[in-house]
Amino acid sequence: MRLSRQNLEFVSAHPTLRIPDNSVFSYPEKVLQFGTGVFLRGLIDYYIDKANNENIFSGRVMLVKSTDAGDLNTFSEQDCLYTLLMKSADKGAVVDDKIICAAVSRVIDAKTEWNKILLAAADPEINIIISNTTEIGIVLDEDDLITHKPPASFPGKLLAVLFQRFIEMNGAAGTGFVIIPTELIPDNGLKLKKIVNQLAHKNELSLDFIEWLNSENDFCNSLVDRIVPGKLRAIEQKNIETELGYEDNLMIMAETFGLWAIETTSERTRELLSFSLVNPGIHIVDNIEKFRELKLRLLNGSHNLSCALGVIAGFNTVKEAMENEVFDAYMQRLILGEIAAAILSENISPDDARQFGSSVLERYRNPFIEFEWLSICVQDTSKIKIRAVPVIRQHHAKYGYVPDGISLGFAAYILFMRSVHNPTGQYVGSIDGRSYTITDDFAGNLFEKWQSYKGIELVRNVLQDESIWETNLFLLQGFAESVTFYLENLISVGFFKTVNLHFHEETLKLK
Repeated sequence: MRLSRQNLEFVSAHPTLRIPDNSVFSYPEKVLQFGTGVFLRGLIDYYIDKANNENIFSGRVMLVKSTDAGDLNTFSEQDCLYTLLMKSADKGAVVDDKIICAAVSRVIDAKTEWNKILLAAADPEINIIISNTTEIGIVLDEDDLITHKPPASFPGKLLAVLFQRFIEMNGAAGTGFVIIPTELIPDNGLKLKKIVNQLAHKNELSLDFIEWLNSENDFCNSLVDRIVPGKLRAIEQKNIETELGYEDNLMIMAETFGLWAIETTSERTRELLSFSLVNPGIHIVDNIEKFRELKLRLLNGSHNLSCALGVIAGFNTVKEAMENEVFDAYMQRLILGEIAAAILSENISPDDARQFGSSVLERYRNPFIEFEWLSICVQDTSKIKIRAVPVIRQHHAKYGYVPDGISLGFAAYILFMRSVHNPTGQYVGSIDGRSYTITDDFAGNLFEKWQSYKGIELVRNVLQDESIWETNLFLLQGFAESVTFYLENLISVGFFKTVNLHFHEETLKLK
């Protein structure tokens, strides 16, 4: 039996499965969503579904497929229903939630059904537009025209929808959209608004429309965070389908943690986003910078300061590493004892940092999510520059030194980047007889440094290279010496002896 609306009545009661109430299928469409991927379905559409089932919001989501990827037939066959599995371990107790999500009403292909999207723009019930078109989706295509069916770029499509709305509503006050991009770029709402304005001028649209565009539509910066691996492995899928008694080709999994921070000062926006009332992971605030800083430093920063160390320690996945007491203790120190101390400010209290840092550690320990360290190491140099270098500088500015856990992570990065240049042009590293290909735009740079220098001279040349870091990290007092010390220890005695000898006992005090 395939999951569908007709077959819902035949789905047997299950202690961990939430089946949607039949009333949700009568709700009007209130959201136009550009993007059909697993992330939006695993977080945003889940939030809306949860609110609907608690008689809040009472609206459904119309999805827009804008790329060639993906097949709409499965959505149609299942009436857009899909099962979301959310699994984690909370203080040792397993959380295993299964939800048949009914938030999505239909999926429209922008290439073949563009007129349906323009009709949706004229629907007064639809007041919210959400997007996740990847980071390259919010870019200016200067040749894009709204007369194309459809326009090529996402901003072009959005502009066409806004212009259609303006025409249908005669530019009336209170008829604009709440527009929330979830692409992972800073100031995503403001950047999207700027591009849409540029396109409006290039399309020679009226000044009345441009005035309405800017005064009646709320482009909200937003920040999202949830691990949504998506499809299950075949054997896992089969086991779940056997347990639940139906087939589901749209089934996805996610962790239970979820964050959606939305920046707005508009009371109308807050009212329209009523689904936030039953979802504690949603934060509608005047400024999302606090949430961005917490996520970027404590989650992303710790990832990229530890991924090389995970490889060097011999672990394949984050899950494996966090099951090891020594590595877990190191991560506690790095996150709660060092990064948290560095980012304290008027906006971020010690309690904010500790709570968010503790949630990051719990997520790393999730036994149901597997992330490979080598995948995290992809383009590690650029990620360290964006995510970790500000932490290094902040800690040094506040306390006069860079702490040992960060220094060890940086030393591991340098060691991970030691490589040979093979005949096919790849840079290949090796640790304890295990080889790996380095995918990093700066692999050649680090290769040359390893060929030319050693010891503190190697470290000095890495730290002072402003073409990499856009700052001279060698000027941070004591940092080069500390990184060199840990680099030599990693080479001579490895990760475990280095941590145990130099700060493992101190780390355990953080528990």
